Amino acid sequence: MELRHLRYFIAVAEYESVRVASERIHITQPAISRQIQDLEAELGVSLFVRTKRGLRLTEAGAVFLAEARQILSHLEAAVGTTRQVASGVEGHLRVGFVENAGWDGVVPAIFNRFQQEAHKVSIELVPLYTPAQLETIENRSLDGGFVYLFDPLPEKFSVLSLCRHDVMLAVPRTWDMPENEAVAMCSLIGKPFITFQRGVYPAYYDRLIAACVQAGLTPNVVQEVTTEAAILSLVSAGVGAAIVNAANLGRPPAQAKFVPVAGFSMPLPLAFVHLADNANPALARFLTLLRDYREDAAALP
Repeated sequence: MELRHLRYFIAVAEYESVRVASERIHITQPAISRQIQDLEAELGVSLFVRTKRGLRLTEAGAVFLAEARQILSHLEAAVGTTRQVASGVEGHLRVGFVENAGWDGVVPAIFNRFQQEAHKVSIELVPLYTPAQLETIENRSLDGGFVYLFDPLPEKFSVLSLCRHDVMLAVPRTWDMPENEAVAMCSLIGKPFITFQRGVYPAYYDRLIAACVQAGLTPNVVQEVTTEAAILSLVSAGVGAAIVNAANLGRPPAQAKFVPVAGFSMPLPLAFVHLADNANPALARFLTLLRDYREDAAALP
């Protein structure tokens, strides 16, 4: 049984005439009659009876008509869904991101734009630090991720550079430091500091410590933790100060304050990374929006 058998059968049933069905679907009468005969032979039942007024469905024919319509309806829906998935209109996308990059700027903006333009694509957001994202992207558990990159990646990765964030000083609100005035790095000598554990992201850790030392400060590290949220919690508790991502300005803790450090900068290059051979159409659509967003941002004064 082929789809044309169902389509010819439905046409004849609806028009109650092989001749009228032939005119409507532009298939010759002999071809339609032959397909109906083949269908009845395959089913082993009569689908029509002839009357003076034309063809009438048998009881079995009426049941088969309802089923045939449902089959074609399901098929059309499947075709439509498949085409939408292939074009990135529907589907599923798993995206990683460094959590503090999601408070403001490109990351929330592109998620918002994508949901407006591809609202039938479900997005699963996974907060992970850069090394964990890269590992998860490589094993194909993530389609891509927003990461901070300091070193080139293997050729199997594609990288779309987006912007640069920077760092700033976070101190307990109880410390006697003005929020809007830059402090000298030398004024922080001997102050207690909280940092990441080096194993969380060695490239970031090494650059941060090196930048501090170059600026004249060897941090007096009193505690190391695994997340920047934990760092800011300890800063809020008065344990010490920390050099943190300036993206945290998008969600400042109530018991900490952010202070600029005079002459100190450590750029954090934000990029979107994915495997070059990832064929997910939803990812391709996401990348198109990302490139458009980057071009729009570059055009701003």
